[in-house]
Amino acid sequence: MKKFNIRKVLDGLTAASSSSSANAQPGTPRENDVVQETLQSEHFQLCKTVRHGFPYQPSSMAFDPVQKILAIGTQAGALRLFGRAGVECYCQHESNAAVIQLQFLINEGALVSALADDSIHLWNLRQKIPAILHSLKFNRERITYCHLPFQSKWLYIGTERGNIHIVNVESFTLSGYVIMWNKAIELSTKTHPGPVVHISDNPMDEGKLLIGFESGIVVLWDLKCKKADYRYNYDEAIHSVAWHHEGKQFVCSHSDGTLTTWNVRTPAKPAQIITPHGKQPKDGKKPEPCKPILKVEYKTTRAGDPFMVLSGGLSYDTVGRRACLTVMHGKSTAVLEMDYPIVDFLTLCETPYPNDFQEPYAVVVLLEKDLVVIDLGQIGYPIFESPYPLTIHESPVTCCEYFADCPAEVIPALYSVGCRQKRQGYSKKEWPISGGNWGQGTQTYPEIIITGHADGSIKFWDASALMLQVLYKLKTAKVFERARGKEEKPNTDIVDEDPFAIQTLSWCPESRMLCVAGVSAHVIVYRFSKQEITTEVVQLLEVRMQSEFSDVDSPDPGGEQTPTLPTPGASSSPQESELPTQPSTGSNSSDGPRDNIPCLQMRSSPLKQSPGYQVELVIQLVWVSGEPPQQITSLAINSSYGLVVFGNSNGLAVVDYLQKTLLFHMGTSELYSPSDPFQRQPRSPRKAKPSGAICDSNDGSNASEDRCRSPTSDAKDNSFTRSRSSSVTSIDRESREAISSFYYCESFPRKTDSLVSPCLLVGTTHGSVMMVALNLPPAGDQRLQQPVGIASCGTLVKLKGGILTMSLLDATGTLLPPSFEQWYDPNASDEEKEKGRKRRPASPPSSQESQDTHFAILCSEKQAKVVALPSQTRIYKHSITETSFVLRADVVQMAGANCIACFCANGHIMTLSLPSLRPLLDVNYLPLTDMRIARTFCFSNLGQALYLTSPTEIQRITYSQETCDNLQEMLSELFTPVETPEAPNRGFFKGLFGGGAQSLDREDLFGETAAGKASRSLAQHIPGPGNMEGMKGAASGVVGDLARARIALDERGQKLGELEERTAAMMASAESFSKHAHDMMLKYKDKKWYQL
Repeated sequence: MKKFNIRKVLDGLTAASSSSSANAQPGTPRENDVVQETLQSEHFQLCKTVRHGFPYQPSSMAFDPVQKILAIGTQAGALRLFGRAGVECYCQHESNAAVIQLQFLINEGALVSALADDSIHLWNLRQKIPAILHSLKFNRERITYCHLPFQSKWLYIGTERGNIHIVNVESFTLSGYVIMWNKAIELSTKTHPGPVVHISDNPMDEGKLLIGFESGIVVLWDLKCKKADYRYNYDEAIHSVAWHHEGKQFVCSHSDGTLTTWNVRTPAKPAQIITPHGKQPKDGKKPEPCKPILKVEYKTTRAGDPFMVLSGGLSYDTVGRRACLTVMHGKSTAVLEMDYPIVDFLTLCETPYPNDFQEPYAVVVLLEKDLVVIDLGQIGYPIFESPYPLTIHESPVTCCEYFADCPAEVIPALYSVGCRQKRQGYSKKEWPISGGNWGQGTQTYPEIIITGHADGSIKFWDASALMLQVLYKLKTAKVFERARGKEEKPNTDIVDEDPFAIQTLSWCPESRMLCVAGVSAHVIVYRFSKQEITTEVVQLLEVRMQSEFSDVDSPDPGGEQTPTLPTPGASSSPQESELPTQPSTGSNSSDGPRDNIPCLQMRSSPLKQSPGYQVELVIQLVWVSGEPPQQITSLAINSSYGLVVFGNSNGLAVVDYLQKTLLFHMGTSELYSPSDPFQRQPRSPRKAKPSGAICDSNDGSNASEDRCRSPTSDAKDNSFTRSRSSSVTSIDRESREAISSFYYCESFPRKTDSLVSPCLLVGTTHGSVMMVALNLPPAGDQRLQQPVGIASCGTLVKLKGGILTMSLLDATGTLLPPSFEQWYDPNASDEEKEKGRKRRPASPPSSQESQDTHFAILCSEKQAKVVALPSQTRIYKHSITETSFVLRADVVQMAGANCIACFCANGHIMTLSLPSLRPLLDVNYLPLTDMRIARTFCFSNLGQALYLTSPTEIQRITYSQETCDNLQEMLSELFTPVETPEAPNRGFFKGLFGGGAQSLDREDLFGETAAGKASRSLAQHIPGPGNMEGMKGAASGVVGDLARARIALDERGQKLGELEERTAAMMASAESFSKHAHDMMLKYKDKKWYQL
């Protein structure tokens, strides 16, 4: 029977009937009736693309000085790799254990990671998505430190027990060679030396290994003789050790804030003891102890004094002082304050060889929430300007919107005004982390991400081509007075903190109009201008939105307090609904409950507005009879109509931002027409509690806490604010029906209409969709003088769950977006304004007949429906989820067609075809782990989506098969073939007398032949998915296998070619040397020593 009804309806539609046709033949083939749909399941595939932002909770760092790639590990087991601007990569360890140390195989395209679960992993960076080649899991000992010498395949691993094991990084097998702690220390020592905190080989002698134990003991171990050459004892615990490049001295940093310098051959006492930040007593006593120096690096230069860089070591009397990095160069000591605690730092040097002058040029400082690179080559040590998008979390992100395929001229326009906001005083040199190459993808459409923040700021980001770059930053709090101290906190503030936090935003890319709503029940309308202006007085409109319960049950008889409330909208045409347009700007609060007071105080001084987004109008909801205004749950702006509409749990309001007037304000229940079958009976007001105590600052009730919480703190409980719809019906159902969604369109407001006209679709948290008709005056002066007519047309349809998104298709299935006005500069001359001002025609007057039927697309938290207009007949229905609920839904364009994309609380991402609502994709992608994901998840056109995966990182994903197929090309390359610099010249005399660097054949020492096999129970080898066996199974196809094989062969051939060239050069050099030596011998053969 159901099938018969749908066919009947479709037949009626194709027969151009305005209502369901009773004459339709039930046997008509369905294929002829519906819109021809092109989207199929084959068009969809879900995968992650890139992750942007600062690595959340970083724990370790490493740098490849030849490839110029930086790696950062986190406490959650993530790896982030950075090269030049736009080259970044994210990968994850399966165990999610913290990364305690990272070591590059320098210029080999590989990385070793050591984790807190006592496993080490070898990553292959020669592929665009790095993969683990080998893993080794230690069973009996805990890993504390790792060291991989330059151009060595043997990795030293120090443990908590004080032992050192050696791993072959090619095969990831343990050597039988072990340095036991009891062999390393003095036999007479009665206590355990503690965990290994440092391992390094002597820069001039690879056969000598320096081992630092936590207790303060340092041992120089002879690898060949398997014994300790020297032992160095100090009373204080060691945190780090650093060599002088000549291998004759090393420096240790200690827990009492001291640095000890040791000569290798004099282990009895340190050559020097200094306390960089200690106060030197006059009587020659030891300086007062300081905080531990957590790390020290000792770097030499050819011309000038060496650099000593250290973190920590401040005196204990500097309580509350920020973390510092100290740079000691010659007699000068610079203390550089950091904004956050220091996690790690690395000094970048010109050479990868430890036995050459280091020539340091920069210091990379990894902070808890930032990455800073300091230029050592300029006076004052300025920092480099970071090209990475690491400031997403500068203030917590409270909402997020994503616009793919927006107008091409928008990004240059935003960049031109944003570049003036950049800080000055950066280093003039190029960013030193410059490795890798950009991807070669063909995805060239402009993409913009907009983030709203807790401090009221809004950032526009260029997200094109899988990159992210900040374009422009807008501070919305500028229009308000700020509290100077705690005692001056505004008494009308309805949130505990972050009163300017952005709740939701609406942006029209074509007209560049921007509208934002904040948690203090305020709305700001912005226009984009390229010219600077000074606004003497910011236009303010105060709106009084009263609780619909008190409106219905106890209306004000005088009507003085509610001049903007219309009568319930049951009028049949927009002309009949003439409404008062004057705002209620009074502030008639008495000694009793607060009334007509906004939550934020407007700025009183003139506002200088730089080029970019400039305030057009500020709208503030006011207190009503002691009750604070409800937070705004939905918002929409239309540049063609000049209207802003916003709603909350008290109803909706329509504001004309051109005339700066309130046009329409209605309670949610009043939107239902009297004869509406879906009309709700108004509930009686709650008698148990006085109305003035709903959200008073003295009231500690749960209800007030829930409503008055800032979006930054909503992860603490189960209620959260959605970026576009803050309905929380599926998590914390409230009795009030709030407005959850808006959609401007040009359609048929009533069943009887035969002509399209501007109208507004309104969705509520209880699943109702209402139509509101708009009657706009003609463009030009009349638009600025005559009022806009508005009338509620009752309920269109009812769905289960709160309405999330609405849209409109024409009879051919083409999306009908809201009309817009092209951008023009509001501060330009009148001639330029008219030249640039092209209003998109709203609709041809009276040429559109009812046969051009529309499909209204409606999606709620539980289901989706398609309703034919003007007949208002439901033709398709699909239940999206029964056990869960949809958090975000968007109607998006994809592969030349349209679909609904949904993200459910159970982690499923789904797409439905339009208009038939056929399921095309259903993937269990991401279970909802925190409310941040729910608040920031958003879909965009062309198969793109994103969400905040941590407080500091944006994760971008795609649900497009085409993008997944092209992802390898689009991703950046980390590894690029670079020639390793030549080793330092030993010099004639050093070569003659053996003073140069001593090499060591580690294979002879650590190989199985000499050292035997290691204990099998010590560690377990796990082959990774990135090795050849795993790669075969994980390859996406034969083409991928062939491409990888070809690359491997090319690289191998290249290496063999280089080896052959080097061998030939060495043979020629040896032959030349032999010839010269023979000639020399013949020349001086028969001469006496005094004849030379």
